[in-house]
Amino acid sequence: MDRAAWLAERQAATRAEYDAEAAGYESDDYPRETQVAYVARVLEACPPDGLLLDAPCGTGRYFAQIRDAGRRVIGADQSSGMLAEAEAKGIAERLVHVALRDLDFDDAFDAVLTIDGMENVPPEDWPPVLANLRRAAKPGAVLYLTVEEQADPDAVADAHAALVAVGAPAVRGEVTEGDVAAYHFYPGRDRVLAWIADAGLEVVEERSVAATDDWGYRHFLLRRPFAAAR
Repeated sequence: MDRAAWLAERQAATRAEYDAEAAGYESDDYPRETQVAYVARVLEACPPDGLLLDAPCGTGRYFAQIRDAGRRVIGADQSSGMLAEAEAKGIAERLVHVALRDLDFDDAFDAVLTIDGMENVPPEDWPPVLANLRRAAKPGAVLYLTVEEQADPDAVADAHAALVAVGAPAVRGEVTEGDVAAYHFYPGRDRVLAWIADAGLEVVEERSVAATDDWGYRHFLLRRPFAAAR
């Protein structure tokens, strides 16, 4: 199997898994206090009645927080099951069934949230996804991005070796087994920072926080500069 076909299979499996788990997704209240705090900071930076993009929005876990702060939200997700749960909340102005790779907004949002999504994005798609998120934000807008991290680099290396052993065209950092969706990619901090810079986004703040002994998140507050679009 070539890499493009393998990735398409993995992404289809990931969507199917999220669809199947959508109804009970919020019952798994994983450690997310830091995400809630960062969303609050993003909301404070938005103008009154500002419009946020939540992509991927999942079940709309942060919609009520956005509404209660007097801001508005549009959600986007590749999972129809997740979007059905988000729609049931009755909060979003609009929901769009689309993957991050295919987002198509221009200068539309006062802030962008990308929480618990980039781990499902393969390395080939990181540059276009970041370009899409940057383009969706208005000049000067803040973007909040989480990047999942494994505490044990040996575990990621072992996962890659296991995939290669069975003939999968995987690159280091890709995981398809264990307590993950059907596909995860852990790119590493330096690679993420290089992609962010190449996308023309400024790093306002960066913080790594452990969720458990095994994994955690690197939290990025980014900004689209006021300079002319690239």
